[in-house]
Amino acid sequence: MPIEPETKSWTWVLEKPCDACGLDASQVDFRDIPDLIIANAAQWSDALDLGDPRLRPNDSTWSPLEYAAHVRDVFRRFATRIDLMITEDDPEFENWDQDATAVTDRYNEQDPATVLRELASEGATLAEVFRSVPDDALGRSGRRSDGSTFTVETLGQYFIHDPVHHLFDVTGQRFPSTVP
Repeated sequence: MPIEPETKSWTWVLEKPCDACGLDASQVDFRDIPDLIIANAAQWSDALDLGDPRLRPNDSTWSPLEYAAHVRDVFRRFATRIDLMITEDDPEFENWDQDATAVTDRYNEQDPATVLRELASEGATLAEVFRSVPDDALGRSGRRSDGSTFTVETLGQYFIHDPVHHLFDVTGQRFPSTVP
């Protein structure tokens, strides 16, 4: 059975804690996001060392390597989105089909060491992007084509759930146990 494309909106994470991973994104202070990114990026090495990183637990779930490559690309995508929100008025974000990207970019065939290096590098870049956001820009807006609207602050909270949740998907560690 092939992996089912993700179709649900995860914006609900801004309203209530995630029962699965344990993160309450609405309670994350924007200024803590850079440290959470760095901590998350650092844990992927151990997550990929739990066995064969290319092995899917079942036919409908990504492998640890696919999750790591996805998180790397999420870091890249959100750096662009935050930059757009700071430099443009109410930008609409480019659509991104994460499932198509996983197939097209052959996530599961990538070199794990390269993915980990890139994930750490992209995480450091994104952490710096978040650190550089001035306080008076936290209320700037941006939107997805589906109509979901975010401020810089809520986009950060929405974003941080993704890497935290995917680390949980791979390791089973609930937040805050995933933070050193």
